[in-house]
Amino acid sequence: MSGCEWVIEAHGCDRAALADPGKLRGLFAELTQALSLHPVGEANWHQFPGTGGITGLCLLAESHLACHTFPEYHSLCLNVFCCRPRADWDFSAYLKREFAARAVRVRRIDRPYLSSSDESASG
Repeated sequence: MSGCEWVIEAHGCDRAALADPGKLRGLFAELTQALSLHPVGEANWHQFPGTGGITGLCLLAESHLACHTFPEYHSLCLNVFCCRPRADWDFSAYLKREFAARAVRVRRIDRPYLSSSDESASG
């Protein structure tokens, strides 16, 4: 059994979109629906004075969603961790469409719960 984690960086984004709490709430809502996730409460958000960057965190029954925006650098960092495998989602298309990202890097990390030595010892 293993979980999966996505680490996403989007660059060249629209500054105003990165400072828009509604845009980020929309991102979390879309991810929650598309990946069949189950929030255990409301997401928490913090908007920084000056730059308008936003940090968001949503605790899930499956683990968590987290994002950080940096309008001054035109970038968005997103982390999605699920305790069970999920099908890949088109993060790139969404971030390009909704945040005008020019470049998106998506890394998927499979997170096994047993190490290979644990698996060989139990089998």
